[in-house]
Amino acid sequence: MQSIPVDMARLGSVMCVVPPEPRMNPDTGEVRKDREGNPVWVVGVSVRQLEKRRADVIDIAVSGQPQGISEGARVVVVDLVATAWEIDGRKGTSFRAAAVRPENAAAGGGGSAPGRGKAAASGGDA
Repeated sequence: MQSIPVDMARLGSVMCVVPPEPRMNPDTGEVRKDREGNPVWVVGVSVRQLEKRRADVIDIAVSGQPQGISEGARVVVVDLVATAWEIDGRKGTSFRAAAVRPENAAAGGGGSAPGRGKAAASGGDA
């Protein structure tokens, strides 16, 4: 699967609409882990292209529990990538980021630089 960097500069403000929660394996009930063994968390955020009126909600997987994020908070997404997937006739897009931080705590830390090695899709339930 190919990971495609997302240009966060083309999006308006990004807001948390579903607070962070651990990504669970539906078969075992255990928290999913990334390749390094860190727990994977999911944050639901609303995103909107600047020139469009329509907003979408996407789930973004991150390694480790995001801190200081609550519903309605504006957030900064660092190194967001999209990965198309297809499993058993179902298809979709998964999103993964290096971090999701509160906007007021992200000074000097936001961006969308590509090239993260951990940018693989986090699962098949996007």
